[in-house]
Amino acid sequence: MNAFKSLFIQLLKLLAFWILLFDFQRIMFSIHNWDKFGDVSFWEWMLTFFYSMRLDLATAGFLSILPLLFLMLYFAHPTKWFKRFFIGILLFEALITILIHAGEINAYPEWNHKLTSRVFTHLSNPDEVFRTADYGMTIGFIIFSILEIVFAWKISRWLFKKMEIKQTSKMAIRIPFSILLFGVFSFLFLLLARGGWQQIPININSAFFSNNPVTNDLATNSTYYFSKSYLLYNRSEIDDLMPDNKPKEAERIVNELYNYQKNHDVEVLQNNRPNVVFVIMESWASEAIGCLSETKGATPNFDALAKEGLLFTNIYATGGTSEIGNSSIFSGNPAIPEISISLQPEKSRKLNSINQDMKEWGYSSNYIFSGDLKYGNIGGYFLDHGFDDVEDEADFPSGLKRGKLNYFDEDLYNYFIERMNKTKEPFMHCAFTGSTHSPYDYPKKGKQKFTGTEADFMNSVVYADGALKSFIEKCKKQKWYKNTLFIFVADHGHATPSSESPSFNKYNRIPLLFYGEPLKDEYRGARIEKLGSQSDIAATLIYQMKGDISRYPWSKDLLNPNSPEFACHTITRGFGWVTPLGGMTYQMEMKAFLENTFPKNVENVEVKKGQAFLTQIYADYKTL
Repeated sequence: MNAFKSLFIQLLKLLAFWILLFDFQRIMFSIHNWDKFGDVSFWEWMLTFFYSMRLDLATAGFLSILPLLFLMLYFAHPTKWFKRFFIGILLFEALITILIHAGEINAYPEWNHKLTSRVFTHLSNPDEVFRTADYGMTIGFIIFSILEIVFAWKISRWLFKKMEIKQTSKMAIRIPFSILLFGVFSFLFLLLARGGWQQIPININSAFFSNNPVTNDLATNSTYYFSKSYLLYNRSEIDDLMPDNKPKEAERIVNELYNYQKNHDVEVLQNNRPNVVFVIMESWASEAIGCLSETKGATPNFDALAKEGLLFTNIYATGGTSEIGNSSIFSGNPAIPEISISLQPEKSRKLNSINQDMKEWGYSSNYIFSGDLKYGNIGGYFLDHGFDDVEDEADFPSGLKRGKLNYFDEDLYNYFIERMNKTKEPFMHCAFTGSTHSPYDYPKKGKQKFTGTEADFMNSVVYADGALKSFIEKCKKQKWYKNTLFIFVADHGHATPSSESPSFNKYNRIPLLFYGEPLKDEYRGARIEKLGSQSDIAATLIYQMKGDISRYPWSKDLLNPNSPEFACHTITRGFGWVTPLGGMTYQMEMKAFLENTFPKNVENVEVKKGQAFLTQIYADYKTL
């Protein structure tokens, strides 16, 4: 009886170990990201430790199963080796949770959400991880890892140093009794991991209690969140999380959305065979751009270009990462939650791409990135789609100064112009900038213009905007300039002083600008208010060039007066749907809206359209 009592105490200590570690991690997170809690009262911050308990216990229950095995072996045969194995397994699991959390602590200021399976995109290129992170982030990761490791070691010593189970019964009795107890306690821990007997297992919604997303993120167990994301990364659960729509009904709704007159007479180009230059602007969110938001002063040069070009004011990124943005722009393909199609060449190769149409018209196609194109298999995507030249940092001239992640925008643009000058017309050239990506180590000159929230990013936009001005001024001196259409578009959104959460539609709005001499005079300085997304660029451009837009079935022509107005984008484990009537974002695991601005009289209809759209794009993806 005394042995059983001692065992039960050790099991309680085991759960306590995890709870104490998780709460210590919250304190570390809060210290490092305290500026994110500006609107959070001390009482609300304290409540996170209460509302976190259910997910913490669920995570603790799962993590305790393997240590339980060695604890039961120690119960059956109390030797120092089984105790050492118990402590070793416990600390090994703790190390995994610590590395997850230390990564999250440092990534959160940039990503504004908890660590997800997207990290595997980065980890496939480890050098990219360290180059993206500035030295402070790298040092921070190491420091927080060490602090949490020391804490885990200390509390394990405190809780289990005097772990003694005195057995008086014979081995023949202890062994079957230990097997029985292992089965019972394993079942109880699994039940704890499930969150109880209820029909629907526990999910991250159980930790949400505030209107502040940062507070909810703090309350949500990082290991649990990351593990669930990993399951989605392997797509073991994504089918279950997709909207519950009848396939025929979803197909009917989507067919109605795209059932519009495709032919129209809006022609914005003076000729249909200009050179085409894409500038994919890293993280240029609309909320950071003067002509598209209330945030003024960061982009005077882009604003000036907008007054001379054709500006699309209601465009949304389809996803939150660069590889998704690029495939959406060039293949007219919407994004799907938790899926990067460029990482699946067997599927992405079946998508059409703008350059393939243009190749039939005699165009060459070229793509330059100032960093490493292994990220997200971006380089592989463009090579698979027949780009003539795909270049990245390895092809840049030697001797140039550079940032940790990539070459500076000014040097990218200079090399870009050099490459265009060596290319026979007509051509399509594409450049993907990088100075507005963390660690924002662009050349800093004098006092920085922005302070406060997202100051590092905003000041990088100031630099990039200046580099853009110089680029256009140099382009105007080139012989190919008068017959070149420039298309400026961002790869995805970014947190700004007025929009920090990627779970809201506003965060995902991006610029799209057509600029250059090929534009007809009446469209220079015009603003197109039609609502759409990156995936609509393909049909819009190809129609103006008299091509076949049926090759891009998911892309809408933004210049067609008949085309419907909507945009679908992804968020972490969810999606957003925006129309002129309002917008919503829906978290699929929580089965809850994070945002919903649709009026009540149209809410059900619009939400159903968004769900049907996602159902159909996912069904289409599975057939590729």
